[in-house]
Amino acid sequence: MPRRTTPFLNGHYYHIYNRGAGKHAIFKEQDNYLYILRQTKDCARLFNLTIIAYVLMPNHYHFLIRQDSDAPVSELPKRVFGGYSRAVNRRYGWSGTLFEGRFQAIHITEDAHLRHLCRYIHANPVLHGFVNTPETWPYSNYLEWIGKRPGTLVNHAFIQEYFPNRSDYIQFVRDLIEGRSPIPETLKFPG
Repeated sequence: MPRRTTPFLNGHYYHIYNRGAGKHAIFKEQDNYLYILRQTKDCARLFNLTIIAYVLMPNHYHFLIRQDSDAPVSELPKRVFGGYSRAVNRRYGWSGTLFEGRFQAIHITEDAHLRHLCRYIHANPVLHGFVNTPETWPYSNYLEWIGKRPGTLVNHAFIQEYFPNRSDYIQFVRDLIEGRSPIPETLKFPG
């Protein structure tokens, strides 16, 4: 595979995502999701990465991460999902690749892109038809964002800076889901 060309820089934001090979499920049961969340928390602490927003879906994932040291943000998907692939292959007797190639990384440089990406990530379970509201999907940090669940994979300073009014953020996400405020064409996000 060709080497990655995205530069990973201290203090910058990245959209990290991938999906299952052939769009197949990467999570079979609740323990799989919880394993990823524990590993993500440990890896983020180890490499001084700040998890801004995330969602784990049955066949894909999205993270918005800020790199807060010289350790590249790429360490998280390599370690967490590489280890996860080995663990689930062992546990379920699978072989071969779990993911559709390497994880993808997009360097996010504009505030508007950050704002829209947060709501896209949190709306993902609804947009893919798994639930009717983002509040009912347990595998994202949306509930932490809106103050309905305590959690450790959330950055309250970021939320306060970009979305100081929780009810405005809730409406911002709802407007995307209901088609009243689509994501601008110039900021379209993959899968």
